[in-house]
Amino acid sequence: MNPPLERSWSDKTPITHLKGIGKRNAERLARIGIRSVQDVLFHLPFRYQDRTRIIPISNLRAGDQAVVEGVVNGSDIRFGRRRSLVVELVDGTGALVLRLFHFSSAQQASLGPGTRLRCFGEVRNGLSALEMVHPEYSYLGHQDDGVLDLSLTPLYPTTEGMHQLSWRKTTDEALKLLESNPSLLPEWIPQPLLERYRLPELAGALRTVHRPPIDTSLELLISGRHPAQKRLAFEELLAHQLGLRNVRHRQRRLRSPALASSGYLQGRLLRKLPFCLTGAQRRVVDEISADLTRDQPMMRLMQGDVGSGKTVVSALAALQAVETGHQVALMAPTEILAEQHLRSFRRWLEPLGLEVGWLTGRQKGRARADILDSLAEGEMQFVVGTQALFQSDVRFQALGLVIIDEQHRFGVHQRMALWEKGAGAGGVPHQLIMTATPIPRTLAMTAYADLDLSLIDELPPGRTPVTTVVVRDNRRAEVIDRVRVACQQQRQVYWVCTLIEESESLQCQAAEDACKRLAEALPNLRIGMVHGRLKLAERDAVMKDFVQHNVDLLVATTVIEVGVDVPNASLMVIENPERLGLAQLHQLRGRVGRGTVESHCVLMYHPPLSESARQRLKVIRESRDGFLIAQRDLEIRGAGEVLGTRQTGEMQFRIADLLRHQFMLDDVQQAAETILAEYPDRVEPLVRRWVGAKEGYINA
Repeated sequence: MNPPLERSWSDKTPITHLKGIGKRNAERLARIGIRSVQDVLFHLPFRYQDRTRIIPISNLRAGDQAVVEGVVNGSDIRFGRRRSLVVELVDGTGALVLRLFHFSSAQQASLGPGTRLRCFGEVRNGLSALEMVHPEYSYLGHQDDGVLDLSLTPLYPTTEGMHQLSWRKTTDEALKLLESNPSLLPEWIPQPLLERYRLPELAGALRTVHRPPIDTSLELLISGRHPAQKRLAFEELLAHQLGLRNVRHRQRRLRSPALASSGYLQGRLLRKLPFCLTGAQRRVVDEISADLTRDQPMMRLMQGDVGSGKTVVSALAALQAVETGHQVALMAPTEILAEQHLRSFRRWLEPLGLEVGWLTGRQKGRARADILDSLAEGEMQFVVGTQALFQSDVRFQALGLVIIDEQHRFGVHQRMALWEKGAGAGGVPHQLIMTATPIPRTLAMTAYADLDLSLIDELPPGRTPVTTVVVRDNRRAEVIDRVRVACQQQRQVYWVCTLIEESESLQCQAAEDACKRLAEALPNLRIGMVHGRLKLAERDAVMKDFVQHNVDLLVATTVIEVGVDVPNASLMVIENPERLGLAQLHQLRGRVGRGTVESHCVLMYHPPLSESARQRLKVIRESRDGFLIAQRDLEIRGAGEVLGTRQTGEMQFRIADLLRHQFMLDDVQQAAETILAEYPDRVEPLVRRWVGAKEGYINA
């Protein structure tokens, strides 16, 4: 029988109900979002230690974490770079060194010959033998009176003032409550779905994950493949899926203006373009156009690799809205990206008689007031800006379409805030979200379940493959000579630095310093420089000179990652590429190879490289497929880094791992559809349990 559909006791009961949790500890736990008994139960271990058995010293290997027992054979103080107390422990099979850097005279006295100890720690290679540095240890009597742990020992994510022993005591108390009354934690996944997907019951899965029995496979737990972990991961993925589907279902009940135009403005723009649309672009234009003619809000994500032509597709969508008398707003995550869109849209739309406005947080006074008045009165048909577009004083007369670039840098709640700007008599505006970051299917299914997907999977004709090489920065002179040769052949070059100012700690070449050095080494070249601290007018002037070939070598930071189209540029040098993610490297590389000339990208790194950096550079050297690169980026860095949410806390999972558990996603989607259709009252409790009320998932 299903439990009554109300918030569970464990969800409502404050953590102070647990023995040992007073006001001070409650405040500490609140800092990491733990306020109820349920929060404790779903605060899951990130690692385990096996303290259930004694390991003979002769069986130890460097890297092991193990429990050993033995007798102290001797101890003395050693003086090297650091003073340490060295204790030799023997057990009849071998000897192990215990090394303490911080110790008292009483401690030293208590570790004399003949003392029996039980120790736990990580085994390392020492100078002459294996050793443990600052192990946990306890004294044993002459009888074997130490009680070993009966389950694998969990290690919990923690906060200041909460030690692992405190966590184990707190979770013990919560598990005791659950044991005495299993109904305290309702099973929100309907029984038919539990049976269909062969999922173990929730309370048992939680007990196993918190206190794995002795016979539990440590290997399965470490890899996240234990059935109990998979059960919890399934429910967590389901909660996120339901949250986004909930947003989508609520959206479909809303109304938007039907933007059915004659196509006159679109036709004028297409006739003025110096190129023809690809088949993929035309297909996506048709998908968007069909959405805009409906009276339900469009929520569409347009993906396309570097250089696939997403911006012109969004311009055609904007013209469909403008022709019906509606306004369009384009929001980008940074001013630099917004500025680049501003240039493109002004170049395309102003010859058609349309005004393209500009709004950021920096604008003040009369200039800002004029833009706000123009938007409120409907005189400005198109505006480009940053997050400033959804500030409270920004009002539109008839906002029909919102275009959001690089969606993964915004949360659901941010795009909804701009969406609500257009809510009025005609309904809410349509939304078109575009990204130049190819997103693996695994992420798209999970992170963008509230969106329809359009894919521009074809590059314009004439694009030449870019050859990528990786070199150490001690070959700088060779790279500079390669720049000289390219410019002598009337080609242009990008030289990309990752910082503006010198930083010894990061060992990155600053753009300004690089510009001076390159000017000294290449006195006959015309060199320009752009970075984010230059004024817009100065940047525009330099970029215009580069486009018109009045500049041979452009030294830049990653501001040129998107939006710059110079077909004559055939060489890019990227300093310190090890600092960048694969997606950003791929986007930067996409600035060359835009013409018919053979093009090259030189990745000049500073050793030593981390293993992750080595893998990234290998992938970018060997592949030009944006989706393959995105999949490898996911495998190397994880979903939070690829989506840009690691620092924001969005799309963070407690136990699910999108790469490890991607095999579940089809089942999770089916389960979400079933719950929404047949058990709609289960949606809110599931989402609240795993996601909370953030992101507008519940009250979208």
